Amino acid sequence: MAQNARLRGPGILVFCVLMYPAMITAQQPALHLMPLPASAQSGAGSLEVDSSFSVAFVGHTEPRLERSGERFLLQLARQTGLALALKPAKTARATLVIQADHASKEIQEVGEDESYVLEVTATGAKLIAPTTLGAMHGLQTFLQLVDVSPGGFATPAVTIHDQPRFPWRGLMIDSARHFIPLDIIRRNIDGMEAVKMNVFHWHLSENQGFRVESKKFPKLHELGSDALYYTQDEIRDLIAYARDRGIRVVPEFDMPGHSTAWFVGHPELASGKGPYEIERKWGVFDPAMDPTNEKVYKFLDDLIGEMARIFPDHYFHIGGDEVNGKEWDANPKIQAFMKVQGIKNNEALQAYFSGRVQKLVTKHGKAVVGWDEVLVPGVPKDIVIQSWRGQASLAQAAKQGYRGILSNGYYLDLGWSAARHYAVDPMSGEAANLSAEEKQRILGGESCMWAEYVSPENVDSRIWPRNAAIAERLWSPQEVRDPASMYARLDFVSARLEWLGLTHRTASRHMLQRLAGSSSPVEFAALRTLADLIEPVKDYTRGQTAPAEPTNATPMNRVVDAVPLESDAGRRFNDMVDQFLAAACHDPAAEAGLRAQLTTWRDNDAILQPLAQRSFLVKEVAATSQDLSALGAAGLAALEAIAKGQPAPDAWKARHLAILEQVKKPKTQLLLIPAPAVQKLIEAATAGGTCSAAKP
Repeated sequence: MAQNARLRGPGILVFCVLMYPAMITAQQPALHLMPLPASAQSGAGSLEVDSSFSVAFVGHTEPRLERSGERFLLQLARQTGLALALKPAKTARATLVIQADHASKEIQEVGEDESYVLEVTATGAKLIAPTTLGAMHGLQTFLQLVDVSPGGFATPAVTIHDQPRFPWRGLMIDSARHFIPLDIIRRNIDGMEAVKMNVFHWHLSENQGFRVESKKFPKLHELGSDALYYTQDEIRDLIAYARDRGIRVVPEFDMPGHSTAWFVGHPELASGKGPYEIERKWGVFDPAMDPTNEKVYKFLDDLIGEMARIFPDHYFHIGGDEVNGKEWDANPKIQAFMKVQGIKNNEALQAYFSGRVQKLVTKHGKAVVGWDEVLVPGVPKDIVIQSWRGQASLAQAAKQGYRGILSNGYYLDLGWSAARHYAVDPMSGEAANLSAEEKQRILGGESCMWAEYVSPENVDSRIWPRNAAIAERLWSPQEVRDPASMYARLDFVSARLEWLGLTHRTASRHMLQRLAGSSSPVEFAALRTLADLIEPVKDYTRGQTAPAEPTNATPMNRVVDAVPLESDAGRRFNDMVDQFLAAACHDPAAEAGLRAQLTTWRDNDAILQPLAQRSFLVKEVAATSQDLSALGAAGLAALEAIAKGQPAPDAWKARHLAILEQVKKPKTQLLLIPAPAVQKLIEAATAGGTCSAAKP
C-alpha cells in the first residue's frame, strides 16, 4: 500500500483548512467543483474557451493519456456546442498544455500518485501531474470549470493543487439481482471518472443470477442466469474501458452464501439436497456451499483461476456475508466434520471456508476482499475488509493489522439524502481514535447500489447525483463538510453528468409520461408537481410494506420507481421556510415564494384527480395528492396566522398538527417531503412561536 499522497501533503491540507471558507464565499465566480480540490487560489480574469481552444501534450505521452485528451475535447464540445478540433495539437503552443512526468502502472494499483496541479490564467492553462492518472483527474476538473460568461464560454483564473484523501474510492453495482446492461455500466463509469472515483466493484453472482460466462463451467451461466450474462470478451472490453478512465475493476463472486444460482447447474457444490432453482424473491436464503467437500475447493480453484485471468486487478472479492447456516445444521456429514475438526459453530465453519478460499485466491496471484464476516483470527494480513457494519468494525480490523474500506453509510439503495451520506466519514467514530499507523490501513470507501429495486431504466437515478457527494467525501479534505456548499455544487454537477449520457434526471420524466398516458399538458404538470415532492420510503421499509411480495419479475413502473430518491424541491422548500423563520417572518420575498408554492400545492389535486381516475398507476397516489393539497392549505393557514401578529390558539394548532400527522404517514411506499417544513410554520404561528411573537 502506498498512501504517499496523504503523507506528503500536511502543509497543503493546513492551507486548505485556512482558506476554504473564504474560497467558498468569495470566489467570483464560484467554483462549481465536485469533489472540491485540496487547495484552490483565485487569479485575475478568466480564460476564454472558444472554437480555437486546443490541447497539447508535453513530457510523457501514452495511448491512454492521448485517448483521455480526445474524450476531454469531445466532452468540452458537447458542453459548449463549439466546433472544436477533436484531436490534441502536435505543438506545445496550445490553450491547455498537459505535462505528465511518467506512466501509471500497466495494471492500476492502490495508492498510485493521483495528484495534479492545474493553473489557469487569462492567456492559457497548464496541467502538470506526476502520472497519467493525475493528468486525467485534472482534465475532469477543467471540464467542471468551464461555464457561460457574458462574453462567451470561459474558465475562471485559478491555481489548483489537488490530491485524493483516500486511495480507494469506489462504486459497487449489483448486476446479479437485476441484470444491468453494459451500456449502462459504461455510462456510470463515465460518471465515476467525472467525480474522480477509481474503483468499480462489480457484484456478479447472487441467488438470483450468475452473470459471467465461464468456459470451464458453462452450466453456471447457461442455467443460472436466465440468459442474462456478460461474455468474457465483453468483460475484457469493459475493463479496458474503465482503465482508460483511471478506474480499477474488482469482481465479486459471493460465497459460500448468496449462491443459489450456482447450484442450479452444479448442485454438487451445495450443502443441501436440492433441487435448486434461481431465486425470484429477495432476502437471505438457506442454500450455501458445502465447506467440508473437497470437490468444492477443486471447483473453486478452477473457477477462480479462470476469473483471475479475465480480471487483471490485484484484488478479488469473495463476498462472505449473510450465511444463515440452516443447510449446514441439517447436514449430518457437515455436523460430523465439525465435531472431528473441533469447529464449534457455523461462524467458525465459515471462517474455515474463507481461509481455504483465501489460499486459492492467493495461489492465483490475487488478494482477497471480503465483507466483515471474513475477518476471523488467523486470516492473512493482505486481506481487505469491506465493512457494512461501520467504523467500529473498520477500526477493529485496522488495530489487528488489516486494511479496510467503509461501505456502511454509503448504501445508495437505502434512499438516504446526499447530506446524510456526506456526513459519514471513514475516519469518524472509533476510527478517529486510531494511531497514525492504523489510520493508514483505512483505504477509503465504496458506495453500494444493491439492485432489488432498480431496473435498467431507473438505476442511474438511484446512483446519481447523490454518489457525487460520497465521491467528494472520499477525495476532498476531511474539513470540507458544509452541506449547503455541497448541495449548491451538486446541482451544477448533476446537470453536467447528463452530458455524459447518464439519465438520472430525464428517466423520471419518461417514466411519469408512461404513468400519465395521454394526459393533457396541464394534468402532466400536476403529476410532475406531486412527483417532485415525494420520495420512496427509506432503508428496508419498501420490502416490508410491499402490497405483494416482490420478485425479480415485478414491474418497476409505479410512481415509487419513477421519482428520485431525494426530492430537490422538498429540500429547497425547507430551506425557504428556514430562511423565512430566521428573519423572524419579516422576509417579504421568502413569504411570497412560500405563498406561491403552497397555493400551487393546495390547488394541484383538483387538476390531478381526473388523471388518477383514468390511469391505474396514477390512481395509486391519489391519496398522496390529496395530502399535498391539505399540506398546502395548512401552510397557507399558518402564514395567515403569522400575518395577524397574534399567537394562534391551541385548538387551531392541534387541528393542523393532526392534519400533519396524517400527511406524514407513508402511503403506497411514498413520503411527502415538505410536511416537516410546514409543521415549522404551524409551530411558528402558535403561542411561543418566534414569528407570532415578533410581529408588530
